[in-house]
Parts: sequence; C-alpha cells; structure tokens
Amino acid sequence: MAAGAMDRPAFMLGQLAVVPDLSGALWLPDERTLVVADLHLEKGSAYAARGVFLPPYDSTATLAALAAAIRRHAPLRVIALGDSFHDREAETRIGEAELATLRRLQTGRDWLWVTGNHDPQISLAMGGDTAGSIELAGVTLRHEPDAHETGYEIAGHLHPAAKVRMRGRALRRRCFALSAKRCVMPAMGAYAGGLNLRDAAFRPLLGPGFSAHLLGDARLFRIDPRLLLPD
Repeated sequence: MAAGAMDRPAFMLGQLAVVPDLSGALWLPDERTLVVADLHLEKGSAYAARGVFLPPYDSTATLAALAAAIRRHAPLRVIALGDSFHDREAETRIGEAELATLRRLQTGRDWLWVTGNHDPQISLAMGGDTAGSIELAGVTLRHEPDAHETGYEIAGHLHPAAKVRMRGRALRRRCFALSAKRCVMPAMGAYAGGLNLRDAAFRPLLGPGFSAHLLGDARLFRIDPRLLLPD
C-alpha cells in the first residue's frame, strides 16, 4: 500500500482515526484494520430459491470489491460487521470459486465475522472467528446501531444512501453517515440496496452536525445534510 493519503484520517471517532474508502469499506490506519458491512453474500441465490431470478453473480462482484479494498490497504485484520451472509443457508449455496476467493482473502490476516440479524450464526467452515461485537480504541463495532449508545460506535445494518441534486439532476448513491460519535456504514453487497438518510430510522442516531459521504464514481463527496433529498 502506498503511504500518504490513505493513512491520513478523514475524521476521528474519539481516539480512533477512520478513513472512508470508495468501496464502502472503512479503513482504520492505526489498527491496520479494514471494516466492511452487509456483504449479503448469496442474496441472489436466496431470491432464486423463491422464484425471483436475478443474475447469480452478486457474491462474485461483492468479493471482488472486497478484494480490491484489501489490495489497497493490506490490512492485518478484516472485520465484517454482520449480514455478511444473506441467510442461514447461504453457506450451503455459496460456490466453490467464491469460497476459494474468501479463503485467499483470509490468508495471512485475522478475520472477524460480527454476527447480524441475517447471519446470527456463522460456521467454522467460513474461516475466521465470530463475535457479537468488538471494541477498538474505545469504539464499539457492532452490526445494528444502538440509539442508546453513549460512547463511540461503528455499525452497519441500515444501508445508508443519500439522494442529492448535482449538475441539475438527482443522484442517489450509497454513503457513509458520520456524526461526532457514530459512523453508519454503507452496505458493500452488490444486491444490498440502500435506505435514504432522510428516513426516520436515522433520526435517533445522527445529530444535527452529521454529514453524508457519498460514494461517487471516482471519489467520495461530502454532502451537507441540508442538501439531502427524500426519495
């Protein structure tokens, strides 16, 4: 990984430096840790089992995005913040090629699956360790944000997305939602979708000074919350 811009913190959560990545991952340079949320592996096959046929390439695309982020940052540890697998049977449907990719990504680094509402249990066959949450430098990392959390928090679950008007047209993209004490991460899963930041679910989590960091085609755009549009 090239030194420089990637190692400069974009903002601080307490004493923890955090850098949003264009992939939707969050880089913690002091911890040499890459955090991802809501991979939803095998969502396409879950839909197919119910008769809704989507192109069956979402796990391949999601793991490719994750692999690119790992190449950029060379983390010593990867933490996946829940809903890494779309349902309890996803492990039985994932293809051998995708499983081999996952194992390659885990080689030579620590790997932690934080459990989520879609994947409350993850088997040893998926590699790595599992936990309900983890604390790093005084910041709690969990799947679902806790509105009663009085400390610092990094979470996923809500799949934040921002809608804004740029150059005369409305644009809706996944985003990081950042406040003084909390980061709600975008979903990395190819089929995961997003919930508009104007939705009521975000109101108890983000104070008036929060910002949205929208995933653009080539860079992140910091958006003032006053510019956010409803769907």
